[in-house]
Amino acid sequence: MRTIRLWEGDAPGAVGHEELDIPTLTVLSEQAGESKPAFIVFPGGAYAMLADHEGLPVAKWFETVGVRGFVLRYRLGPRYHHPIELGDAARAVRLVRSRAAEFGVDPKKIGVLGFSAGGHLASTISTHHDSGSDSASDPIDRASSRPDAATLIYPVISMTAPFGHMYSREMLLGKNSTDQQAEALSNYKTVSLDTPPTFLCHGANDDAVPVQNSLLYSQALADHKVPFELHVPKHGPHGFGMGAAGSPQDWRPAAEKWLRGIGF
Repeated sequence: MRTIRLWEGDAPGAVGHEELDIPTLTVLSEQAGESKPAFIVFPGGAYAMLADHEGLPVAKWFETVGVRGFVLRYRLGPRYHHPIELGDAARAVRLVRSRAAEFGVDPKKIGVLGFSAGGHLASTISTHHDSGSDSASDPIDRASSRPDAATLIYPVISMTAPFGHMYSREMLLGKNSTDQQAEALSNYKTVSLDTPPTFLCHGANDDAVPVQNSLLYSQALADHKVPFELHVPKHGPHGFGMGAAGSPQDWRPAAEKWLRGIGF
């Protein structure tokens, strides 16, 4: 296992040189010559911190089912605001794709998984990606930032009332953000035919990020005929992570089956 910087020098928009100014990607395993699917994990934490139980343990689980696991440490508010976080997510996808041969990854099977605000970031890169720039001086920037699949666990999707998580909005957009800015990042409104297949799990009784966030996103996926699967356990308080093995909150068996079904 090793941790690498997303950029060799200062990251774009960096305001300092401390640890919180340096976005990184933790690589759990790598084997040149192999071609495994990969998933990049985005921990949650309201864009203000990163929850440990939503990071490395999840990437380690991916490794047990034949998927290379990565963990993104993206920059956070209130020090950083949009589009910095999206830029970090895009760079992570591009980096894994551009160095796929080195990591032993199939460049056409790179997914993202996010919890809570990390789920918002995963849905943002799912709906705000690009194909890269062939003329970029940095070869990493020539790769596409589009994930090939997404898994969203109790994600923040809306940034406006009545279902938005207002603290995540403040950390991402600042205290004085407008509803117009928030609407642009209420990602159920930006789903398109090019949004990747998506697996979602959200507790029906989540009182921090209401289940309507996942319902709105699922409806948008259905409207655009994007393959998706939604699980809504009756008891799923916010922040359950992977859930206890065998519990209704344990989304892993269903997610693994779904991923196999889409070719991962």
